[in-house]
Amino acid sequence: MSAILDAVQEIAGDVRAWRRHLHSHPELSYQEHETTAFVEARLREFGIETQRPTPTGVVGIIDGAGPGRTVALRADIDALPIQEENDVPYRSTRDGVMHACGHDAHTAMLLGAARVLAQHRSRWRGRIKLLFQPAEELPPGGAVQFIEAGVLDGVDAIAGLHVMSNVPVGKAAIRPGTVMAHADKFTIEIEGKGGHGAAPHQACDPVVVASQLVLNLQTIVSRRVNPVQPAVVTVGAIESGTTFNVIPGWARLLGTTRCFDDQVRELLRRELERIAQHTCAMAGATCRVEYEYGYPALVNDPGVAQVLRDAAAAVLGPENVLDQEPILGGEDFAHYTRRVPGAFLFLGVGNEEIGAAYPHHHPRFNLDESALASGVKILVKTALDLL
Repeated sequence: MSAILDAVQEIAGDVRAWRRHLHSHPELSYQEHETTAFVEARLREFGIETQRPTPTGVVGIIDGAGPGRTVALRADIDALPIQEENDVPYRSTRDGVMHACGHDAHTAMLLGAARVLAQHRSRWRGRIKLLFQPAEELPPGGAVQFIEAGVLDGVDAIAGLHVMSNVPVGKAAIRPGTVMAHADKFTIEIEGKGGHGAAPHQACDPVVVASQLVLNLQTIVSRRVNPVQPAVVTVGAIESGTTFNVIPGWARLLGTTRCFDDQVRELLRRELERIAQHTCAMAGATCRVEYEYGYPALVNDPGVAQVLRDAAAAVLGPENVLDQEPILGGEDFAHYTRRVPGAFLFLGVGNEEIGAAYPHHHPRFNLDESALASGVKILVKTALDLL
């Protein structure tokens, strides 16, 4: 095992170069054609069999020296519709598109793990599947199409990791059980009656209704959800009107709900629809509610989580593996862990001294690249230990 992990240092420069290439050439969800071609070309260079389960995204398959278990490792490959503000040599070359969540690093690290595992395939038994998955950023996520295409067929366990800028470089964090939230989306379209701004009595003002509705929706968490259960209802956008002296005929609210519990998830949906309908009816307006199920809650299998923790401890030192608190962010890796035992680790990449301290999805998000080699080692050791 130590010889295999030592081999990671020999390719650390390549991993960094792959990450920078990918960062310079980001692609949005389901548009990752160049990224997929780049990944597939590297895998074939390493002598790894490849499959295309979907138009974008690729699966690499490495067979060891004999039969055994099948383990999957996953990386997401898509970027975000964000204009990059970093002044670095490898900044995005595409206006309005940026790797602002670290998927370029995930892809580069899994490529590094693929190369090392393929070079040393005579030292282990079983099969390793490398899932380079598209569209994590677009709920319900590209994992759904990958699973429907059969990428989990025969898989005994799956592992993944995500870089985190709020975790210092040299550290990692993980927990067994529920670690990330159900992340759903809602749209509420309010139909009022337009009119002149000077004659509100002749209209049914959807702006006022929308304002009341934003406040009423907050009572779901404060008065309907059991206080011991974490939950969030957020209205992220309100759209209505065109000018200052006209009462518009419509308004639209866009938002998200977050929670960990399946029953709370259904409660949030029911209460949101009920409150929207009654708030509008009280004002003489009508509404249409669309509720879209996004990512399910991500639940780490205790056994796989322990393997990941032990791998991180071996690479970083036990004192540098932290107990992760549950977070209300969403991640489509959750679809995998609902079907096979799996776990997800957070790898620290934050370093204020080099400006790698901005949150994910920020136009100046960046990471300390010294973490890349550690991530490759953790992936390699996790795969081999799970085998």
